Amino acid sequence: MNEQQGFSTSGIPTVVVVILLALIGLACEGYGLVSQHLGYAALGVLIHIIAVFMSKGFFQVAPNEGQVLQLFGKYHGTVREEGLRWTNPFCSRRRVSLRVRNFESGKLKVNDSDGNPIEIAAVVVWQVIDTAEAVFCVDDYENFVTIQSESALRQMAQNYPYDAHDDGKPALRSHGEVINNHLRDEIQARLDKAGVRVVEARISHLAYAQEIAQAMLQRQQASAIVAARERIVDGAVGMVAMALDRLKTQGVVELDEERKAAMVSNLLVVLCGDRATQPVVNAGTLYGG
Repeated sequence: MNEQQGFSTSGIPTVVVVILLALIGLACEGYGLVSQHLGYAALGVLIHIIAVFMSKGFFQVAPNEGQVLQLFGKYHGTVREEGLRWTNPFCSRRRVSLRVRNFESGKLKVNDSDGNPIEIAAVVVWQVIDTAEAVFCVDDYENFVTIQSESALRQMAQNYPYDAHDDGKPALRSHGEVINNHLRDEIQARLDKAGVRVVEARISHLAYAQEIAQAMLQRQQASAIVAARERIVDGAVGMVAMALDRLKTQGVVELDEERKAAMVSNLLVVLCGDRATQPVVNAGTLYGG
């Protein structure tokens, strides 16, 4: 079922018509009572009934709002024109907001693709674009959006690991744009039948579940330490190589292989150590300590 434009007219001219009918009816009733002519009195009463019946057709449409019309249970169209409107008094009306709305899901506990339990939540920005589908294709479109969004979030989280691996596969923690786009597409696929458009979907909370959070924190710390040490060693080796090249190029000192090895060892200890070193002055010769 697709949205179609419903019948309505501007309310201001119709208000004038209703007021005129009410005055005409009042005049007929007054004339009938004065002249003792019951026909005019009955006509005045009938005109008043028509005016009251017509007044039931007035309704207001706010900006970014639609009024869904039903005539004896059948969909009669949607009115989106702003202001005071008038339609068939027999039509029932239901207000549907067309404004952009958002909600944040609760923290869901799911398993990522590696089987690790994680906590995840998302913010979804959405709006109704087809009022007929929103009202007639689902029972409660707001509740439908909430449940289907959480279902899509669970499905999406199970397709990715929490942390990135060497295989280059996107991860929940490191590939935010890819994850958010996938989540938006998953939610949109579920909400198309409800006449809802997903404007944006993004992860708002992501963490390991409490039972494994400490172990995963230790693993991350270990990975960080290994990465830092690797960079320190790379830098230290470069500095040692540069020092040996400078000494040889400038002819400062000539070292045999054994003394080079000792110098390299001492420099690496100094450069790679995590504590400040204490200087030692060699008071002897180079080959005799």
